Amino acid sequence: MVFSSSFFLFFFFPAFLVGYILLPKQFKNSWILISSLAFYYWGAPLFIYLLVSATIIDFFLINEIYKSKTVARKKLFLVGSLTLNLGLLAYFKYANFFIENVNSVLGSIGVNEVSWIKIALPIGISFYTFETLTYAIDVYRGVHAPLKRIHHYLLYIVCFPKLIAGPIVRFNVIAGQIPNRDETTDNQIFGFYRFSIGLAKKVLIANALGEFATTTMNLPFNQLDSFSAWLGILAYTFQIYFDFSGYSDMAIGIGKIMGFSFSENFDNPYNSRSITEFWRRWHMTLGTWMKNYLYIPLGGNQVKSKSRVYFNLILVFLLSGLWHGASWNFIIWGAFHGLFLILDRMFLAKVLKAIGTIPSVVFTFMVVMIGWVFFSLENFSDAINYIKILFSFDFNLPKTLINKEFVLTLILAAFISFIGLTRIGKQIQTTIYKEWNYSISQALLVLFCAVILYGISASYITATGFNPFIYFRF
Repeated sequence: MVFSSSFFLFFFFPAFLVGYILLPKQFKNSWILISSLAFYYWGAPLFIYLLVSATIIDFFLINEIYKSKTVARKKLFLVGSLTLNLGLLAYFKYANFFIENVNSVLGSIGVNEVSWIKIALPIGISFYTFETLTYAIDVYRGVHAPLKRIHHYLLYIVCFPKLIAGPIVRFNVIAGQIPNRDETTDNQIFGFYRFSIGLAKKVLIANALGEFATTTMNLPFNQLDSFSAWLGILAYTFQIYFDFSGYSDMAIGIGKIMGFSFSENFDNPYNSRSITEFWRRWHMTLGTWMKNYLYIPLGGNQVKSKSRVYFNLILVFLLSGLWHGASWNFIIWGAFHGLFLILDRMFLAKVLKAIGTIPSVVFTFMVVMIGWVFFSLENFSDAINYIKILFSFDFNLPKTLINKEFVLTLILAAFISFIGLTRIGKQIQTTIYKEWNYSISQALLVLFCAVILYGISASYITATGFNPFIYFRF
């Protein structure tokens, strides 16, 4: 189940809200937990038992970390927790990839391939793993005491707004909000408003652009010219941003309704003047996780050797690419971004600063767009062929691919993506996303806008059959 499905919008979400608002405070967490388990069961009925079992085992392992009096004993239970969670991720997400590559090597030397039954990928397994890891590591580091009740830990892990696609909520950020949090009418109005904004971004912009991108980028290469290829990857570039940031908005909004403050995940990433800045603005909770739990433990920027800093950067982004998907193209995508991060440190950041804001934003946007080719296509040869077409300068556009709705949506997407570069644009965005203490008239206006966006988006979903979610597979 995804937030932009008809079932969620017309049945699950309204039923959840009614139950949550009417229940006394002492039963609200139980209602969230039950609803979250039902939410996951709807999409992955066979995996819910494994998810709950692993989470319960992990709860006791991490409690032993906290109780242990010696460092050796703490490490022992930490290793147990990490082995459990990374083992699940490795098995379900990467076993197929590993066997496929082993068989490819065996086949090339004339050896019989390994027989293997394809493993289905549990939805949200990557986000689940990152949050179990942050819980274990934070407790081990003494950042925060573990939760006392097992159902509180289950709630932290499976809370449905963030379960499928984040934001990745670090345990120490949300720990105090689970047993006790403030809920206000203003927060609930703003939460529903934030959800509706995200829904509109996902449905009205990402879906419309995604349909064009999917059609164009899956054309046979002999039917694809440079102009249509550029339009296709441009549409995909905006699609993935509005798709994922819209989903994050929806998750943050639902969290706000319940009194949770989830971390922001996007900050106008296409306004970035370098790839380094892009990764401070894109999927920020992933970047923060990688920094705190991988880059800094490797030595980060504090190591004396520049080559070691570069090694740390490339390793982190290779793993980031692999985290996104079990495919060589994802690894190449990660390496591609890691390379530009290294180039920024070597000389590129100074060059981009010297040429001014607009040229540097255009350059960075182009680099990001080329990177999305590797992210969107399934194999390396297809990505290379697509990039060749981009730069072949062969313009022979099939006219049937373009329609008025696509053009208007593309212009709207570009306007929203880049308006933050202007002073008035920043003010508008701040006003749109600002939380405040509403007067009655303001509350009614915000609620009215939210209902209109919700209704239009829900109507659009029922009228079209195209409603993918890119990060659902991660």
